[in-house]
This record gives sequence, C-alpha cells and structure tokens, in this order.
Amino acid sequence: MSPALRTAAAYAWRTLVVGAVVYAGFSALGRFHEVAVAVFLGLVVTAVLRPPTDLLARVLPRPLAVAVALLGSFVVVLGVLSLVGEAVAGERAGLERQFSDGLARIERWLEEPPFRLNPGALKDLQARIGQYLSSHRSTVISSALSGVGRLVEVMTVFVLALFCSVFFIYSGDRQWDWLCEQLPATVRERVEIAGRAAWGTFTGYTHGIIVVAATNAVLVGLALLVLGVPLALPLALPLALLEFFAAFVPLIGSPIALGIAAVVALASKGPIVAAVVVALIVVIGQIEGHLLHPIVMSWAVRLHPVVIALSVIAGAIAAGVLGAIVTVPLVSVVWSVHQALQRARRSTQVKAIRARSATGIRRGRGPDRPSM
Repeated sequence: MSPALRTAAAYAWRTLVVGAVVYAGFSALGRFHEVAVAVFLGLVVTAVLRPPTDLLARVLPRPLAVAVALLGSFVVVLGVLSLVGEAVAGERAGLERQFSDGLARIERWLEEPPFRLNPGALKDLQARIGQYLSSHRSTVISSALSGVGRLVEVMTVFVLALFCSVFFIYSGDRQWDWLCEQLPATVRERVEIAGRAAWGTFTGYTHGIIVVAATNAVLVGLALLVLGVPLALPLALPLALLEFFAAFVPLIGSPIALGIAAVVALASKGPIVAAVVVALIVVIGQIEGHLLHPIVMSWAVRLHPVVIALSVIAGAIAAGVLGAIVTVPLVSVVWSVHQALQRARRSTQVKAIRARSATGIRRGRGPDRPSM
C-alpha cells in the first residue's frame, strides 16, 4: 500500500468517526430541541443581563441584583410592546381605511400596463379563499387547535429559559468551575480555555447583534417616519420593531423586514415611496455590512461573509428560522474555540522549546548546540 493511500485512508476513517459523532449530537438535539432552545435562550438572557447584574451586585445582595435585572428587563420589553399596541390601536379606523384604499390602488395599478391583470381576478381570488375556508372548516379548526398546542410548547420553552437564566446569572461561574472539576486533569486546562473563548465570543456576538439590530430599527423607524409610511407613528413603530427582530438573522433578515415595509408603502403611498423603501433596503444593507458589523462585531468574532451566508442557509434548511438564528453564533463559537486551542498549543510549544534551550545553556552546550 502506497503512503499516499495509507494517509488518505487514515483521514477518511477519522472523518467518518467525526461525522458520526456530529450527526449523533444533532440527532439528540433534534429529539430534545425544546430543551436545547431553552438553554440557548437562557444563555442569551445571561449574556445580556449578566453585566448589569454584576454592577448592581456591588451595592445590592446578589439574589436581589438578579431579581432587579430580570424585572427591569421585563418592564422595558412590556413597555415597548404596549407602546406599539397603543400606537396601532389608537389609529385602527384610519389604518383600516388607508389599507383598503391602498389595496384598491394596487388593484388598479395591476390592471394597467404592463401587467394588465383581469379586473375580476383579485375579487375571484378573495371569493375562492372564502370558499376554501368554509369548505375546509374542520381542517382550519384542527390547525388552530394544533397552533394552541404549539403556543403551550413555546410558553414552556420560555419558562424553562427564564428558569435557566436565573441560575446562570446568579452562579454560572461556579457551575462552570464545578463542571471542570469533574473532568480528568489531562483535559481540564483545555476545556477551561475553550470555555472562556466560547463564552467571550458568545457574549460579544450577542451584545454586537443587539447593537446592530437596534441601530437598524432606529434607522428604519426614522426613515418611515420621514416618508410617512403610513400615518407616520402608528405603523412606523411596529415595522421598526419587526426590523429589530429580523436583524438577528444575518444578511437576510433585514431585507425581508424591509420588503414587508415596501409592501406597506406600496399599499399606502404608491410605487414611488415603495421604490424609495426598496432603495432604503440597499442603503441599510450597505451600512450594516460595511460599517456596523466591522466596527461592532470585530472585537467579538470575525467571519467571512461567505461563511455567514452558508451558515445561515444551512441552518435555515436544517431547522428553519431558529436554525438561521442559531447557526452563526454556533459557528463563531466553534471557530473561536479552535483559535484559542491553537494559541494555547503554540504557547505550550514555545515554552517547551525555551525550557529545553535553558536546560542546554545550564549544561554548557549553548542554546543551538546539539547534545552529544
């Protein structure tokens, strides 16, 4: 057997073993995906609330600091949601009238060149949708009931995530130290190095993506207010909030959210304002890709845009929207752990070389003189 074939065979069976382990790990996560999602959300909450909790713990007892940080975050989130709800509910009648007029404007626009849509096509589509819902009422009801079951699962995941985050914020460092103490001494140092690198990257990514999402939301909200899409405040706030959450899906989230804003602009203000919103998609994408990400995220992790795009698409194929959100921080953490372990290995090798050189000098051979 040639050396090249022997080397290829060695790499092949090791790659198969690694692939089998990775597949088994993802299969286990798929079986218990609710638990995995809850732990992930708990880590996100911990990454966001751990710094303010540490500041509060300087003047308050640790349990009280954790409670204040969690309750304060709930108040902020509920306040934003209530503000959005009040803005929409206060202008409900005007919004309904404006959207009905906007839909009529879109119908007339589609009936003109170059589309020349049949004038009764959209009305026939609405009638067919109504007939379908009436004829498949049992299916719709069962789907609604299954949706209620999914809502219960989602609430369970959020409660479990909150439960985990409380203990992660309160004593996450002690839990990590206990876990490291259970490992063999030969791997304990490498696990500690990998854990520090992983947590630093994860917290940096979480803080960075929140800053990027908030900046995008502010830019979108201001632009929609300036354009008056529609009725200024009532829907500018919800669309800005949608942009904030969409920005957590890198590369594709913001264009999708702004695409919805463009449809709203088309219905309320016509094609010219919609074209301006489409141009806004390009401008904000350029600001996010060439200014926000390099400045905000460079201190946390640096991934090539091709790697980010492939990660997002692969995660979306494997696990939908949740996979698209989770994959990029997962790849970032894995890459940072790999780099940290490489740096530690090189540092160990340099120390070993220096130690051997120092030993040679003490024996009178000189640092570069080979031993006899």
